Amino acid sequence: MPRSTKTAGPKTRRVRAPAAGSAPDPRLRQRVRQLITALRRTYPNAHCELAYSNPLELLIATILSAQCTDKRVNMVTAELFKKYRTAADYANAPLAELEQDIKTTGFYRNKARNIQACCRALVERHGGEVPRTMEALTALDGVGRKTANVVLGNAFGINDGIVVDTHVVRLARRLGLSRQTDPNKIEQDLMQLVPRPDWTLFSHWLIWHGRRRCFARKPDCAQCELARLCPSAGKV
Repeated sequence: MPRSTKTAGPKTRRVRAPAAGSAPDPRLRQRVRQLITALRRTYPNAHCELAYSNPLELLIATILSAQCTDKRVNMVTAELFKKYRTAADYANAPLAELEQDIKTTGFYRNKARNIQACCRALVERHGGEVPRTMEALTALDGVGRKTANVVLGNAFGINDGIVVDTHVVRLARRLGLSRQTDPNKIEQDLMQLVPRPDWTLFSHWLIWHGRRRCFARKPDCAQCELARLCPSAGKV
């Protein structure tokens, strides 16, 4: 049986996410601070669940993670990273062979083309190294803002933005942090609310909560550690 929503004060429930372009309500900022405290306590070891040991591996794993689970990606990269150790290795590999190596991650033909084009650009423009800026990363094939945020935040400790995947989209709306549906607009809303030093961790916290408690079809509101701060608790 869902936990009662009466535990939260009426003022907390009435605070709405900001409309596009407007400044967040101070009460919403206060609730976000409380959410961060609760998330930090609940998931003290939250981290990127893709397996990697260097920036190139994280970049490749993140490209592979599109429309694929982290678990499956990690199964594939366990062997892939033994075979391909440098950007040049991917760039020079026979395309058909690379496709077979990543086939089980889905959309493998498109992913293989993107990985190869991306790694050729790394070799030609960046000496085979993964760049450390949003502009340089998003200029690479197959690398959008979400992928760049993953790499910058986790491989380099640079908080340039907030990763917005399907879990973050769902939780941002359920928690009343954004009314938007477009990931880029949701990211902008979250960047207004969350202190910059917490940007990378905040996405991990929401992803972990989305995978462990706030499920898409049947969220576990009865056991949810954020229920008293969530305007959707018991209503989904």
